[in-house]
Formats: sequence, structure tokens, C-alpha cells
Amino acid sequence: MKIFIIGCNGQLGQDMGLCAQKHGHIVSGLDFPAIDITVSQSVSDAVLQHAPECIINCAAHTAVDLCETEVQKAFAINRDGVKNIALAAKKIGAKIVHISTDYVFDGTKKGPYIETDVPNPASVYGKSKLAGEEILAKTYDRFFTFRLAWLYGVRGNNFLKTIRAIAQKSVANQKPLKVVNDQVGTPTYTIHVCEQILSVISTDNFGLYHSTNEGFCSWYDFAKAIVDAYHIPVQVAPCTTTEFTAEFPRPAPRPANSVLENEHLKKLGLNIMPQWEKGLQDYIEEEKLL
Repeated sequence: MKIFIIGCNGQLGQDMGLCAQKHGHIVSGLDFPAIDITVSQSVSDAVLQHAPECIINCAAHTAVDLCETEVQKAFAINRDGVKNIALAAKKIGAKIVHISTDYVFDGTKKGPYIETDVPNPASVYGKSKLAGEEILAKTYDRFFTFRLAWLYGVRGNNFLKTIRAIAQKSVANQKPLKVVNDQVGTPTYTIHVCEQILSVISTDNFGLYHSTNEGFCSWYDFAKAIVDAYHIPVQVAPCTTTEFTAEFPRPAPRPANSVLENEHLKKLGLNIMPQWEKGLQDYIEEEKLL
């Protein structure tokens, strides 16, 4: 398949390109400023030039706290940009893969979120991403939307790398590492997501999918697993979101529950996402090869 990745230099975009090439797909990609998804002509020209059978949109304004003040920019990228890609894809009949987020939910549900749950985003980021999902569904019918959560990979900045760096510094100053214990979700390894996406786009099972690793934990649990995996001799101490934000204020609210159930994938017999602990193991193995 001819695949065109928009946002090819990001954490997911880079791994998506590598995985797709390994599977024998013909891959090309562009990133800002070579393509500006907020400008319809820029998108149209790039899509016509590359003439893909599938467009994978990994471009987004993902700086959650910054979105609270950059509202227009967030919606321009996360909503209007998606419409521009959908219109360009429609012209040539290409499939679209669009990446969305757990932030479309407010995190108040008891138990995992499924695809049919009604979204209720609490942050500008979540609202702009939901608007992108909705405009895509209204504009074009040959789409796959994948909601991801707690994503990490070797080629991007993420929680795993941040915690590891802070933990290593904490060893030197002998301070415990405080991590939030009242937010739960599923750490999700980019390579597993890429493999899942590639397995679905070969079908015509268009629609909305949740796609995270299996199981769930708190940020504290994940931090402890990271510290243990890297044998960093530091104490990880649980704290509440309220305690954490009192010390490190953050403009955007975070969902207390970000657990997504891959219900649609499972109903179709397409779910290949392993447990989150396997994701951490595979990440460490991949890192050793770099």
C-alpha cells in the first residue's frame, strides 16, 4: 500500500513510518513546515503529489497545557486541519487514519471507556481533538479514528523518559520521587499501536477504535515499574493530583480515569494489543538496539 504520513517527525509518526516499511508498504511523509495542515492548499498539493492509498494523520497540537491559552491554534490544527486532510483524501479516494485521544472523556466514569460512551472533554486539547473526530466523520466515510492514551516510544519525549531522568537526578539528591497515584490509564507503546493500526487499515472496517495496551495502572504504578526496570535506586512516593498541582501548577485538567477498552477491535477479532507490562519490556529491548 502507498502510505503518506502527515506529522512524520513526531513520536508516533516516526515509528509508524518504520513499521509500515518493515511490512513492505511504500511510505512517504511530510511534517511542518513542509506541510501546514491548517492551509487547505498545502494539504491538497501534498496529497495530490504523493497520491497515497492511505493517509495517516499524526499531526496535532498535543501540548495539553499550552492549548488552554492557544485555543485558536489548537482548533486550527486539531479540527480544521483534519477537515483539510479529509477533503484532500476524498478527492483521490484514499483511506484516512486519524489519531485521537483519551482526553475526549472527562475521566469521571467508573470503569473503562468504550467507543460508544459519550465524550465530554474537560480541556481545550480534548475539545479540539473531539471536534476533529466529529468533522472527519461528517466529511468523509473512509476513515479509521484511533483513540490512544499514555503513549510512549523511543523516538519522542514522554513520561517514561521524563521519569527516568528525574529518578536518576533524585538518586544524587536522595529525594523521593513524588508521582500521582489517583489518575489511572494504560501506558501504550508506540510500536504496538503501529502494528495494530497497520493490521486494521488493510481492511474496510472503517470507524472509531480505542487502541491501547491491555490492563491499567496509575502514573505512580508506571513510574515504579520504570524505576524497577532500569534498576534506579530511588524511592517512588505516591501523591494525589491536588498535592502535585499545588507544587507544580498545570492549566489543563487531567482525566482521573483514562482507561480505554479496545471493544471495537475485540468485536471484530482484530485486537492484537498485549499487556502494558509487555510494552515496557519491548521498549527496553528496542532501546538497546539503538
